[in-house]
Amino acid sequence: MTKLRNFLRDENGATAIEYGLIAACISVAIILAVQTVGTNLNNTFTNVSNALK
Repeated sequence: MTKLRNFLRDENGATAIEYGLIAACISVAIILAVQTVGTNLNNTFTNVSNALK
């Protein structure tokens, strides 16, 4: 019974899951930012290319 209580009170796994969720959210934010910047940069280069023609 004591081992079961200790297992239910142990929060080490919960902390690891929380850190994993934070890392996943940061990764999604970085991917979205890179995609937006990439699209804007592509549009800029296309406009410059068209202007030079």
